[in-house]
Amino acid sequence: MNLCAHQVFHRMLLCGDMATKLRFTASSSLVLVAELPGLRKTNKRRSVRMIKCRAEGGRVTVGDDVFSVTTSSKYEVDYLGQSTKGDLNLKLDPLHSFGNGQATLEGPIEEVARTEAQAAENLITELGIQGPFSAQHSPRGIFCSRTLNLRSISVIGYDMDYTLMHYNVMAWEGRAYDYCMENLKNMGFPVDGLSFDPELVIRGLMIDKEKGNLIKADRFGYVNRAMHGTKMLSNKAVSEIYGRELVDLRNQSRWEFLNTFFSVSEAVAYAQMVDRLDDGAISADLGTLDYKGLYKAVAKALFRAHVEGQLKSEIMSKPELFVEPDPELPLALLDQKEAGKKLLLITNSDYHYTDKMMKHSFNKFLPNDMDWRDLFDMVIVSARKPEFFQMSHPLYEVVTREGLMRPCFKAETGGLYSGGSAQMVESSLNVHGDEILYVGDHIYTDVSVSKVHLRWRTALICRELEEEYMALICSRGHREELIELINQKEVVGDLFNQLRLALQRRSKGRPAQTLAATNLADQELTETMQKLLIVMQRLDDKIGLMLESDGELFNNRWGFLSRAGLWDKSHLMRQIEKYADIYTSRVSNFLNYTPFMYFRSQEQSLAHDSPLPDAAMEN
Repeated sequence: MNLCAHQVFHRMLLCGDMATKLRFTASSSLVLVAELPGLRKTNKRRSVRMIKCRAEGGRVTVGDDVFSVTTSSKYEVDYLGQSTKGDLNLKLDPLHSFGNGQATLEGPIEEVARTEAQAAENLITELGIQGPFSAQHSPRGIFCSRTLNLRSISVIGYDMDYTLMHYNVMAWEGRAYDYCMENLKNMGFPVDGLSFDPELVIRGLMIDKEKGNLIKADRFGYVNRAMHGTKMLSNKAVSEIYGRELVDLRNQSRWEFLNTFFSVSEAVAYAQMVDRLDDGAISADLGTLDYKGLYKAVAKALFRAHVEGQLKSEIMSKPELFVEPDPELPLALLDQKEAGKKLLLITNSDYHYTDKMMKHSFNKFLPNDMDWRDLFDMVIVSARKPEFFQMSHPLYEVVTREGLMRPCFKAETGGLYSGGSAQMVESSLNVHGDEILYVGDHIYTDVSVSKVHLRWRTALICRELEEEYMALICSRGHREELIELINQKEVVGDLFNQLRLALQRRSKGRPAQTLAATNLADQELTETMQKLLIVMQRLDDKIGLMLESDGELFNNRWGFLSRAGLWDKSHLMRQIEKYADIYTSRVSNFLNYTPFMYFRSQEQSLAHDSPLPDAAMEN
């Protein structure tokens, strides 16, 4: 597209996330030549590559002669403490070719910024590009816990299962459950009549192996909801069992955290077998079993289903039955690679499974007959995470398509390896710590360990966010009504408490809080308190029922994934905030944010942030 000088006088030149307007003198006879490739059919969005112009007569060059990229040896730290490495900078000298002297943005920066921001919004709309701010307020948004400058990231590593490919949970975990139950049956456990029910559990629950319970805890570790076997416990029962107890995930002999979708089949099988144990249906021939011993038996049966290879062989033979394709995902990675990021695949899956599943999920969506391997600068299979991030294991190079391996002492770019360690990756690529972003679905194996031991930047993939986002929108009216009732209860309760204090002081022969309260007739005081108490009791009944149903649009047993109760965060959400710099529902969501995005964390609210009344401010 060719634009004459007077047409581009107020056009915007987009540099990364920053919009800069170039002003020309009226006498300038310049032509801005911009190469704007057509619409990507796969995702119906316009892809704008580097704007390239040449200085020919009355024309001006925009490209390498005008822009420079901050290198790793010359980076600084911005006002939010983020590295400026990878930022695009403007070279000043070439700007003298624009009319009479350097192009300037005149006036107070507040006014300039306001004008330019509006112009940037208009141009993004005109180009037909979905900006990151519209994507953020959607189920497909990328949400930021800790500020992250994606431009400063040199290497992006990816997990595979439930990260680069999403399985149909009912199909994958359902078959894992079937194999687990078959193994339990062979061990002598009664499994007839049981079937896979994924609605029994959600990610973020904990298995209490001592009591045979599944529990949901809040961010502090207090138990919010609990289920014994497959039977939900009342609030009273939860209080009696866990009232004085905090969940401590470091006590691995007791607690098992459901970190990922892979935990669903195990948790469902365990809950159902707890029912069988309580009913006395488990034969004494299996020995004396408590809830902890029962968990070991279920975990062993599921482990055999994975290691014996039958499950993965079935999936490899018919991947279309188990994998939910995402055509946009390979394109998101392609954008990152073309932006200069080194891409890694680090998975615990073996070579044969990885190659088969990646070919199925990626190759048909890549351009120009690319293979999935062409996307990655390094592939590591059988990584043995989380140990991969904590210690060193022998490294092997996969040298044939049949998976033949040989010992290797140093990884090279473009290689395919088995085992090794994260320190080896850093050494081979000459990058360290916060230059690397690792993306995975497991809060511990992928995110927590890489953050704690290596200080890598981290991203968590949580597919359930899309369903929860929509459930929260649909529940908005219910929650607003509930909050209104709670606020009314507080107003009524405040008056009742003041009258109760007045009555207490009166019974001790002391004056009430005010003269009017002291002079209140005994009968009026008593009747008012009676009326208020009846109202509060009825409100409690209504609020209690509404709280029980809050979140049932996501899961009718456990409520929302990220919340515990009406206002508090779940223990899982606290883990995400602590260890994941950003989190989102799927990797392809990066497509709307560009590889140059500056993710900025939002202001965190505190209990004392509530606005004070004007009168209180004056006092």
